[in-house]
Amino acid sequence: MNAPWKSGLALALSMAISYTACALLYALWPAQGIAFLNALFHGLDVSRLQTPAAYSAADFFGPLLVLSGWGALVGTLFAWLYGKLHGKSY
Repeated sequence: MNAPWKSGLALALSMAISYTACALLYALWPAQGIAFLNALFHGLDVSRLQTPAAYSAADFFGPLLVLSGWGALVGTLFAWLYGKLHGKSY
């Protein structure tokens, strides 16, 4: 197994790519995004959470940074713990 930080980086990049794809799809088709979330949450009306404000760069980059940082930390921790549980030292 590689160094734990490589797993953390892989998770961070995976989260950044999937968040970017999700944000792009929502920016292009917001009504379908709301309909998807309503279905995903078993009919819970999430349209009440939608704001009339335009989607800004800060609305995109703030969560992107948080999710990427969290992914890096969680992925690194997971890989480190996995290695320790399997008797590997780094």
